[in-house]
Amino acid sequence: MRTTLSPIFASALLLATASAQQNQNRPRAPQQNLDNVEVHTLPVQGNVYMLVGAGGNITVQAGKDGVLLVDTEYAQLSDKILAAIRKLSDGPLHYIINTHYHPDHTSGNENLRKAGSTIAGGNVAGDLGAAASEGAAIIAHNNVLERLSAPTGSQSPAPPGAWPTSTYLSGEKKLWFNNEGIEIIHPEHAHTDGDSIVFFRKSDVISAGDIFTMTSYPIIDIAGGGSYQGLLDAVNKILDLTVTVYGQDGGTLIVPGHGRLCDTGDLLNYREMVTIIRDRIADMIKKGMTLEQVKAAKPTFDYDPLYGASTGFWTTDMFVEAAYKSLSQSVKK
Repeated sequence: MRTTLSPIFASALLLATASAQQNQNRPRAPQQNLDNVEVHTLPVQGNVYMLVGAGGNITVQAGKDGVLLVDTEYAQLSDKILAAIRKLSDGPLHYIINTHYHPDHTSGNENLRKAGSTIAGGNVAGDLGAAASEGAAIIAHNNVLERLSAPTGSQSPAPPGAWPTSTYLSGEKKLWFNNEGIEIIHPEHAHTDGDSIVFFRKSDVISAGDIFTMTSYPIIDIAGGGSYQGLLDAVNKILDLTVTVYGQDGGTLIVPGHGRLCDTGDLLNYREMVTIIRDRIADMIKKGMTLEQVKAAKPTFDYDPLYGASTGFWTTDMFVEAAYKSLSQSVKK
């Protein structure tokens, strides 16, 4: 297993430490006291930067056209996030892309949207034009809108101002901003059923959301439409997009949902872990082992020092249980 880091990752160790301390065992509900949290900024490459606070990592693209964000962390940190953005650019915030619906990635939607403006077409004028351009556009897969707005009539988990204003249903949406092509790619039933992978083609940076995290085992939100195999397929999709300079180093850089900045080698190690644990648990399911028997067999034992947790929001037991339930639906005993 690769253990060395290129110089860019050595320079990111301080941010990695801050991210790991703040994100390990994180709850999904917004935290009550974030007064002492600092928002750190890391240049990635090209026009792209990474912001690390207390929720999911934020990706920032800044240029002559303005600012685009991927995810928004917690609402309580919005002022600090805006201050960090203004150190990078004084241009207007035009776009917010949500990688999925969880609050640690979307709670700041409403505050940050109010701080921006939507690019309206030239044929929109008068009062309608003012209304159409009010607030930044929030882009997400349609399943994110459905989960944040609760269209069935139940209590909405997020205020209307935090809902996506532009959604897509197909496997991909494309955007041109700051002289760069941006691909927004939807993998089906991965971490959730509304995930988006955001690929900045010119800068050669991928924002992975919680499909790829460095601070815990994969979070498979079964209730939110996620699946183990779908997450692994999404990891492989990200790998297909990467190009390295030498071996596993350099080239495409990846902003994970949580944890330090990564390259292809880090994602390959993650893919190896996800694949090996899948095969172990699937084999146990084929043998007719119960969930408790699988837990007792400790299929994650050798990876626990890196990804395991016995307390907090997402424990090793929770991961094994989610993996067992998801894989049981596809493995024939």
